[in-house]
Amino acid sequence: MAEDLSTLIEDVIDAGKPEQEVLLGKLLNQKEFDALALLLESLPQEQRLSTWQQIPPESRIDILVEMRSDPRESLLDAMSLDELDALFKDLDAEDLVELTESLPPRLVDRALLAMDERQRKYYEVAQQYADNLAGHWIDHHLYVLPQNAKVRDALRLMRRELPEYVDAVYLVNRAGHFSQAVRLGAVIGAPDHVHLTDLVEPDFSQVRAEENALDAALKVQRSGYSALPLVDESGALLGRLDIGVASEIVNEYYEGQIMAGAGMDEDEDLFSPVVTSAKNRAVWLGINLMTAFAAAWFIGLFEATLQEVVALAVLMPVVASMGGIAGSQTLTLIIRGLALGQVSSGNRKALLVKELRVGGLNGAIWSLVVGIVVTFWFSSPLIGFIIALAILMNIVAAAFSGVVIPIILDKLRLDPALSGSVVLTTVTDIVGFVAFLGIGTLILL
Repeated sequence: MAEDLSTLIEDVIDAGKPEQEVLLGKLLNQKEFDALALLLESLPQEQRLSTWQQIPPESRIDILVEMRSDPRESLLDAMSLDELDALFKDLDAEDLVELTESLPPRLVDRALLAMDERQRKYYEVAQQYADNLAGHWIDHHLYVLPQNAKVRDALRLMRRELPEYVDAVYLVNRAGHFSQAVRLGAVIGAPDHVHLTDLVEPDFSQVRAEENALDAALKVQRSGYSALPLVDESGALLGRLDIGVASEIVNEYYEGQIMAGAGMDEDEDLFSPVVTSAKNRAVWLGINLMTAFAAAWFIGLFEATLQEVVALAVLMPVVASMGGIAGSQTLTLIIRGLALGQVSSGNRKALLVKELRVGGLNGAIWSLVVGIVVTFWFSSPLIGFIIALAILMNIVAAAFSGVVIPIILDKLRLDPALSGSVVLTTVTDIVGFVAFLGIGTLILL
């Protein structure tokens, strides 16, 4: 990004229109479309719309495809039909695929009418695949030659404009099926008459259109190439999945995981309407309230103990907090492992044993520390022993739950990042309170 975003936001909000035009012009000249997208998302609605009006029509599509869907929709809704027609004028299939979720069907049809036949066909192929499949994100800017091509053919191809993220020529057979790939670096300097098949990269990976988009994106990131060929089930070359799109897919996934942990949508607009934001967040606030009442009910079972020993009421948050933190650490680790495909039936048992050992070690250390502190604080070795034992039990239970809960949720096809933390917090709260107050009741009363 050309400038620090926070400084840029302040400059745009505080500046007059002439100064704003200079700032925006600087970013446009440098083709900082991602910076402009972030800037627009960071502005209040009224300021966002006025800034958008200063963006030249020819640069708008490049900015819109970089934006999240909710703030992008706010701009598209404010545009007239004439402005939308200007936007659709030079639209290609890849950009329309990105915009489709933000456009009503009538405007998608209008955009398709403005496209040439080839771009419409590209769009139709991409729409045959759901957005969680690699085929939905086909890019058609690539170098392709027949298997019998020679170095001179590749050099002639390379004299044209070099597409972004291209570092290889893909070779196809007569049926159009992907065969092999040759790095551009191997072509440069080779004799003109040499067949490209003599320069091919061994074991060049490919991506299937039916493959999960995240898995395919991670494959591209790990391949060492700027892009991988994307083929259908018969092996026919459809296009490619490049590192730019792959990185966006991975980044959006992990951003979604972070937002889902708080029960929120990763596409939510920073300045979405108050009612919309409140509605989006209300569900998980309600779920959290129900789990809080469940924990409170368990506490109520030990009302007599709390009335007799006030120190237990003072120390209850310590037990719940220690279990919650320990559990969230394990939960985060397992969710990441599930996302990367590192957790399977073959290593679940070993993973559970390892986390139980970690929980046991941390539980022993911190229960001893807390027990000593509480013993001196309340001048009672018994209370120190009770909280130490309760913390040990809760941390071990949290480690167990942190492994088991996301695996079970994943098996049930529920997003562990969305509901795992709520379930885990409920478990650690209830186990912590029951263990602490139950042991206290047995020993002190």
